[in-house]
Amino acid sequence: MIVHPDIERYLDSLLPPRDAALAEMEALAARRQIPIIGPATARLLAALVRISGAKRIFELGSAIGYSTLWLAQAAGEGAEVHYSDGSADNARVARGFFERAGVASRLHIHVGDALEALAATPGVFDLIFNDVDKEGYLAVLEAVPSRLRKGGLFLTDNTLWHARVLDPREEADHAVVEFNRRLYASPDFFTALVPIRDGVSVSLRT
Repeated sequence: MIVHPDIERYLDSLLPPRDAALAEMEALAARRQIPIIGPATARLLAALVRISGAKRIFELGSAIGYSTLWLAQAAGEGAEVHYSDGSADNARVARGFFERAGVASRLHIHVGDALEALAATPGVFDLIFNDVDKEGYLAVLEAVPSRLRKGGLFLTDNTLWHARVLDPREEADHAVVEFNRRLYASPDFFTALVPIRDGVSVSLRT
């Protein structure tokens, strides 16, 4: 684990109960071993949405829509949030949760390649959240700057990648290491990496 287990448990102990839809999504993810960002990281994302006032949001890699729902709830009425995932089954499950949570009218659901969905969606965004397969991170980094407004936020999950960034061996490991290096070196972003859960990079579009 990136963070000491006792600290992880302490952080979890501080979290208020989630609403019914989010709680059910957490239970479903646990049963089916579906990777989700978890409530502590989700609250960080939600805080950044509220702080920045982001209303137009694109999520790259959404699975059952857990983080999407947090983003949509934080963005509030009048938001436009884009879900993208390669699985039609995931999208169907996510849509059901969005409807139950009362945010479906804010959501646009894309099934297929996340970057292709982003390319097909016109305009710029206030916030883009990246959680695709790690081998795709470098392609995301190339695509995102032109799609994010100045002062917008580019957030990426798993940027410590189970500590494999310290000893990269597989393709995904090397992809995350190179992504982090290029992100910090990019003139397009001012970046900080938050060591919560599996690492979240927060990048301001300059």
